Amino acid sequence: MAKSGTRRRVTLSGVALATGALVAVTATSGVAHPESSGRTDAPAAVPARSGAPTSTVDRVADFYGAYIDVLFDTGKGRLAHALRSHYLTAGLRQSLVRWESAHHKDGVLRVKSVPTAWKVVYNDSAMGHCWTRVTLTWQDSGNHVHHTRLLVQSDLATRLISGIKADT
Repeated sequence: MAKSGTRRRVTLSGVALATGALVAVTATSGVAHPESSGRTDAPAAVPARSGAPTSTVDRVADFYGAYIDVLFDTGKGRLAHALRSHYLTAGLRQSLVRWESAHHKDGVLRVKSVPTAWKVVYNDSAMGHCWTRVTLTWQDSGNHVHHTRLLVQSDLATRLISGIKADT
């Protein structure tokens, strides 16, 4: 009898330790689990974000992410221009100046405001270029969601963005 009581205490201690570890992991993971919080709208998993400096598609995603962050945080200023200088070819930068002067919109985004989300996916590559599709999500004051779709061309040799046009 003493042996079985000891075994129960050890087993219960092990369960308590395991449960404590699970609670600690859940508490620090930053994701609300429906079974523990009563909520059912929480995502099943945290999306992973990764990239490589040699990937042309990743560089387009990095540029749009950083550019949108800067416009959202501080507006168009020195950092936005520095990002354009780093990620865009000189020819595209000159073309954007002309386009923006004619259309009175941001040439990278093709609108005046800042999107609430963005997504970049590979489209095609040939003849030294890679094309990616960029989807920008906008939410207006009435909470209506709109999308702008762009086709972005990059030079494979330099990985610099060399063209941006509306994707119809």
